[in-house]
Amino acid sequence: MSTLTRKETRPFMDLFDWMEAPWGVFRPVSSGIRTETLVKDGHLTVRAELPGMDPEKEIDVTVDDGILTIKADRHEEQIDKTHSEFRYGMSVRRMALPAGADEQHVQASYDKGILEVTIDLKEPAKKAERKIPIRLARAVKAG
Repeated sequence: MSTLTRKETRPFMDLFDWMEAPWGVFRPVSSGIRTETLVKDGHLTVRAELPGMDPEKEIDVTVDDGILTIKADRHEEQIDKTHSEFRYGMSVRRMALPAGADEQHVQASYDKGILEVTIDLKEPAKKAERKIPIRLARAVKAG
């Protein structure tokens, strides 16, 4: 005989469970790709959580005009499921790169469900301060 277990109730519901409900599409962060970034030794590293994906078929990384774009497309297997909390479909995450990001030197690797994108950072060329002359405005005399 199987025994049903009772889920403990928490005051005000678990807000994270509530946000996953069907009306959770209205929440502000809905890219589906969670990331973290760090800068170390002249490199920007962006790590994206993409478990169980085939990086050759389901993940695309591009850099264009100062924007890093990570696209992931998880396809649903057609099997008889009684319950699923997996997210399927296209997810996109775009990030503005900092000044000095070298778009020609970008590397990406995937290991144990984590996509890691490393971008070289170079010191942005320092622009010399330029003094702007101020002209005196001349009043036009009505004649």
